[in-house]
Amino acid sequence: MTKMSWHPQYRSSKFRHVFGKPASKENCYDSVPITHSVHDNHFCAVNPHFIAVVTECAGGGAFLVIPLHQTGKLDPHYPKVCGHRGNVLDIKWNPFDDFEIASCSEDTMIKIWDIPKQLLSRNLTACRKELVGHSRRVGLVEWHPTAANILFSAGYDYKVMVWNLDTKESVIKSPVKTIDCHQDVILSMSFNTNGSLLATTCKDRKIRVLDPRAGSVLQEASYKGHRASKVLFLGNLKKLLSTGTSRWNNRQMALWDQDDLSVPLTEEDLDGSSGVLFPFYDTDTNMLYVVGKGDGNIRYYEVSADKPYLNYLTEYRSYHPQKGIGECGVPRPLGALRDRDEADLSPTLGTSAGGLTF
Repeated sequence: MTKMSWHPQYRSSKFRHVFGKPASKENCYDSVPITHSVHDNHFCAVNPHFIAVVTECAGGGAFLVIPLHQTGKLDPHYPKVCGHRGNVLDIKWNPFDDFEIASCSEDTMIKIWDIPKQLLSRNLTACRKELVGHSRRVGLVEWHPTAANILFSAGYDYKVMVWNLDTKESVIKSPVKTIDCHQDVILSMSFNTNGSLLATTCKDRKIRVLDPRAGSVLQEASYKGHRASKVLFLGNLKKLLSTGTSRWNNRQMALWDQDDLSVPLTEEDLDGSSGVLFPFYDTDTNMLYVVGKGDGNIRYYEVSADKPYLNYLTEYRSYHPQKGIGECGVPRPLGALRDRDEADLSPTLGTSAGGLTF
């Protein structure tokens, strides 16, 4: 007789109860006229005080700035932040100033806005600064995470421009640096924690890691099996996560060593849908959220420094497709982090059909 023993392959996880929960009707932002632009971007930005949403506007581009506490149905005549002559393509809050936001547009302009602490009583049309330098529409803006008043922009002229806003001029006509190493439209930008590295994805499907100070390319992925569209630094893990498609056009995500982009550490096929996948990473909990524009679900993963790196947890499902995606870096109470085995730590990062939900 042969004795057989079975050793189950368990993996200890810090998260036994991770789930998404839709907000009640009174805690939603209802009747928000989200833009119908097909540009693959978030169209939504959140900070501890406000939510900003790119909206429809006749004769130009505009976005709404709504205080977080002001939930419920939005007044159809709610004041807008407007002043662009073309559709607004991206908005980002200043990490050093909760009342300052940058916007970029199809009109090739970048504008810096001061948002009043009290509620807007009329349309805000006067910006604090205007940045003029791109020759074609500007699709992305990104604030430097550790240097105040430094803004990066990426345009359809294939250039990344670095702007110093710490000047007295209201119109800045020349950036402090222009990074001109891309051969096609830049699809996404992401800084590492201290801002010493900038990762980009391009329409040529390559991932590049740049030195933002020197403007030089440190690493470039030439791997043909993964066509990247979005890229994200994963905190202090010295790893990059990209989302895109495989050679068989399945939606896919890949994990990379930031110092070696020759071959991904791991790849995972998700499904055969066509919407762009947006990754969000929570450095406090090492959790990754993968959200697809047009999807009704949000996938949760736990990220570890060792193999298998990405550990699927669960997913939130909704009947409503996401139109815009935002995240808010509000500090959590210490007790919530200590008792996170029992806590619901997963925000709902999507939008419902009639308005935004968190």
